Amino acid sequence: MPVSVRSGTKAWQRRDRAAQLAIWFGWLVATAIVVLSWEVISDRTMWMFVEDAHTQAADLLGRMVPPRWSYMDRLWRPLWDTLNIATLGTLIAIVFGVPLAFLAARNTTPSVYFVRPVALLVIVASRSINSLIWALLLVSIIGPGVLAGIFAIALRSVGFIGKLLYEALEEIDEGAVEAVQATGATRPQVIGYAMVPQIAPAFAGISVFRWDINIRESTVLGLVGAGGIGLQLEASISQLAWREASVIFLVILVTVLASEWLSARIRHAII
Repeated sequence: MPVSVRSGTKAWQRRDRAAQLAIWFGWLVATAIVVLSWEVISDRTMWMFVEDAHTQAADLLGRMVPPRWSYMDRLWRPLWDTLNIATLGTLIAIVFGVPLAFLAARNTTPSVYFVRPVALLVIVASRSINSLIWALLLVSIIGPGVLAGIFAIALRSVGFIGKLLYEALEEIDEGAVEAVQATGATRPQVIGYAMVPQIAPAFAGISVFRWDINIRESTVLGLVGAGGIGLQLEASISQLAWREASVIFLVILVTVLASEWLSARIRHAII
């Protein structure tokens, strides 16, 4: 039997033998998994390359310095394409993600047993596939270019927006909904006057936050042919033009920092 000991204002309860054995067994299993994983990693790792990694990193860094700033003239258009991919992809995701959220939320879905599971399946499917994989699939379907990048960002973002928005819908104050219903309002009027105003700040914050994430993700879509500045990065790396690649890295860093600052200011102003 567990024994309680009162110390000060707290009551400490000693675990019984079964609980203690379960804890020790859990630690044993966790340790075995770590050891087994390390053995697998060790067998598949070429340690001679790992030992020489610092030398290779120093050599690569030496090739990237100083950056070739004259290459900036060729980056403005790919950078603009990257911003367009992120922005248009986010807008498309909002168009489809908002109705999807209303179909997935328990208090707004037309059918809890049929429509809601389908909507949740779409949300999970969208969120479970990385935008780079979406881009790879779309490039093979509609060809390389910015259009594939836009659709890849949109497909990835639909699930993100839909999930967070339907959770916000389910957490609204039902008192306001009941008050509007008491006036004899129709279902669309209840949604428009009682639900939408409550989720409007969350919707704005989610949209801006997703746009910020999409700026980061769109910078690498060009590695699989989906347009943007990643396409220039892939070309520079393939040609071993490391001084040009360093310029691209710095441009991506500045772009991400600027989008982070802008999105934080917008969210702060909204919330």
